[in-house]
Parts: sequence; structure tokens; C-alpha cells
Amino acid sequence: MKAGDEYGKAEWLHAIVVRKGIQSLCLVEVAIPDSRLNGLRSRRLPGCTVLAMTRTTTIGVVFGRAAALCATVLAIGLTVTACSGAGDGDDVSLNTPTASSGLPQGADTVTIDPAKFSTAIDNPYFPMNPGDVRTYRETDDEGKNATVVVTVTDKTKVIDGVTTREVHDVLTDGGEVVEDTLDWYAQDDQGNIWYFGEATTEYDPDGKTSTEGSWQSGVDGGQPGIVVLANPEPGSEYREEYLAGHAEDNARVLSIDELAEVPFGSFDHLLMTRNTTPLEPDVLEYKWYAKGVGPIREESVSGGSDKTVLLSYQKG
Repeated sequence: MKAGDEYGKAEWLHAIVVRKGIQSLCLVEVAIPDSRLNGLRSRRLPGCTVLAMTRTTTIGVVFGRAAALCATVLAIGLTVTACSGAGDGDDVSLNTPTASSGLPQGADTVTIDPAKFSTAIDNPYFPMNPGDVRTYRETDDEGKNATVVVTVTDKTKVIDGVTTREVHDVLTDGGEVVEDTLDWYAQDDQGNIWYFGEATTEYDPDGKTSTEGSWQSGVDGGQPGIVVLANPEPGSEYREEYLAGHAEDNARVLSIDELAEVPFGSFDHLLMTRNTTPLEPDVLEYKWYAKGVGPIREESVSGGSDKTVLLSYQKG
């Protein structure tokens, strides 16, 4: 990548590469696959700093003269510092791949050892103690608000030989139940939180109901996935759930050092993931997790504009 290269419009600005020459400070906004971004970070390129970003933008290359070689504040409010030199004309390769070995992918069949799983879920990015209650505000594409109450119950369910923790999600709009869901999770001996299925019922205003989206590991080809890694690293990819044609969510870790503010509070050092599904290829969603709290924000940036934010968290 040379100074002057240009890129097209990107749905999300994943990174900014800060390259400093002797005479100028070059800020290069880069739209690149997240898997390559992780490889770019790991190369420790001389004179470069690679930072995860979180906003929609049109990608381009920005040049600016700098008398001092530190501290450039971008208009989006992020302070970037670059304090070591690199020659003008150095190339940055974007072809370094990142593997996610050992993590469930796509339709892969995984071998589950029930003895290695527990309902004691203490992963700091999503702790689940019986009695925990998280309340969210969900805003749809039209700006209408609904309330989601997520309660970790003291109930368990054996799925695919694994004893899982049952979590009850209730979505209400104006006091009326719109969706009622039971989710089942378990944590492995490494600290990864696995998702073993859900039983969901949607209620239409006309009185009709739908259980579309319900699935269970070990039933009709259903396979468990991971919702939160024990040690998330940028670039890691994994499936969250799998039932062909019904539940095929995937996630990729973008960052573990994000900032976000929601009604419940302001947080730093957040885990941020990029979430997609081949069942809806135009949909792109981002999620943020705070240590000791759990999911605090979800936002669709393509295929919709709905947003979910944490209002309160009561520990059990």
C-alpha cells in the first residue's frame, strides 16, 4: 500500500494505519478484511500504528504536514500518536491471513465431551449467574422502542449430553409480549461459552405465532457454536450456532479495546465482534461486551438500522 492509493466506499472503517515520514504524517484509512487486519497488526511494521475504528465512512487517503511527529487528533474524536519514523514509499502488505484453528466453523461437526462443560458460567465478557437480570432497549428501523428482559434462570437442560444453563429472554412492546425465548448455554473447561440452542416463539398482532429460528444441538443436524471466546483475539472467527437454513450465525473478533456509552454506563476495553449470517448476506451487525457486565450494545449497520443498548444489570 503506497501513499496515494485509494479505496472504495466501505460499510465500516475497520482500521487506520498511521505512517509517519520525515517530512509528513500520512493517515491512511484502510478498508480491509478483518482477518487481514489482524495479520497487519502482528507484523509490527516500522513507523506504523494500526487502530481499530468503529464508524461508517468513505475510505480514502489523507495527507497532512506535521511540524511535530506526535499527536494527531482525528475529527471523529480518536487521538492517534505515531512516534517513530518510516521512509516515505514503504509498502504495507495486506495479504497476511489469520487462522482460527480449533474453533467451530460453518457446518463443521464438533465432538463434544460433556465432562468438559459446566453451567457455572464466569467468562468475564458474559457472566451468567442464576438470578442475573439484564434489561435492554431495542430500537427498530422505524425508531420504535421495545424492551428486552434477559434473566438467567436456575433451570438446566441436558442437550447433546451436556447440562446447559437456561436463559429466558422476553421482548415486549407496550406491555405486550412480542417474542419469548429460552436460550441454553454452557462453558467449557477453557472458558469459552457455547450456545446449544433456543426455543423461541414470536407473537404477531393478529394472534398468529411462529417458532421459526428455534433449534437444538443434536437435533436434525443442529450443531453448537461459541458466543464468547475465553481469550478473544482480533481476527478470530467462529460460528455461534448452526442448523442448516435456520440458524447460521457467525462472528469475528474485531477488537478487545473499544469504548462505548450506553444508558447503563460508559465502558472501555470492550470486546467488539462482527456478526453475519449467510442466510441474510446483506445484514451486518456489531456487538460490544463489557467485562463483568456482558453484552451492552448491538447495532446493525447493513440490512437494517436496529440498535439494542443496556439499560440496567442486576446481579443474582
